[in-house]
Amino acid sequence: MGYSLVQILVNWAFGPVARYVMLAGVCAVSFVAMVAMLLYGVRSFAKDLRGEVLLFAGLISGICVLNVIKLSKLLSGGFEAVSNDGRFSMVFYVYMCSLATILPPSIVWLVLRRLTDSLRTVAARDPLTHLLNRRGLSTALDACFRRPGTTARLLLVDLDHFKNINDSYGHHVGDEVLCGVADALRASVRKDDLVCRLGGEEFAVICVGADDASVLRLAERVRSSIEQKVMLQGALYAQLRCTVTIGVSDSFGSEAALGQAMQQADAALYRGKHTGRNRVEHNQGPSRRNATLDTVH
Repeated sequence: MGYSLVQILVNWAFGPVARYVMLAGVCAVSFVAMVAMLLYGVRSFAKDLRGEVLLFAGLISGICVLNVIKLSKLLSGGFEAVSNDGRFSMVFYVYMCSLATILPPSIVWLVLRRLTDSLRTVAARDPLTHLLNRRGLSTALDACFRRPGTTARLLLVDLDHFKNINDSYGHHVGDEVLCGVADALRASVRKDDLVCRLGGEEFAVICVGADDASVLRLAERVRSSIEQKVMLQGALYAQLRCTVTIGVSDSFGSEAALGQAMQQADAALYRGKHTGRNRVEHNQGPSRRNATLDTVH
């Protein structure tokens, strides 16, 4: 409404040519701002749509150039300069018609793609903790092992006496504890590690490229950070804390080998549960019968 009022005033004071000059100038400035926003988006909120955003930026730049040319013609020769240049008028008309044909279905396609990406993300994440679920972990592992020579180790993290928390405080508190454990896991792991909630009170961490020593240090850091974290405060909860037992697998090098790593880590976890809980246990399969492992209580 404000722009329409300015248009009326300019037309009354300076005539229709001035009104069209202002229109062309405002359009050119607006399209420059749109292109700038799209180019900014390539580096921030639209990183996953780089090709499409650059295409839109190119198309909008074309509109901007045409409006700048139209502005210069109006300033130099008025309406006659624009109407007498049949080639420019034809290019302007064809370009605008092409955009009217291209842009609407492209925008619909982008919206559908964004929705598809959102649904894919939802399908790969645990709704409570927002960690990867089993499907998300499988997909992430498959992408990770595409790099030649990549190996990983698995940590199985299981909360100790979690049933007692649910029974004593209720399931809503149990959910808060699970979210607190998830936060502690995110803060403890390394940048390229994968964190997953397998279900219930059991979590998994995939330590990419870790050797025996580093994976045990990471497992101890995870165990210690969860033990020290206050999950809920207040008189009703008496600064509720929890502990975890962690089983560590041998190295594996493919998504298909995850099942065997799960068995190894689960055996170590089972042994940790029966030897005191709140500890880290490494796999002691046939290749590790004589290995010595320091466990931290």
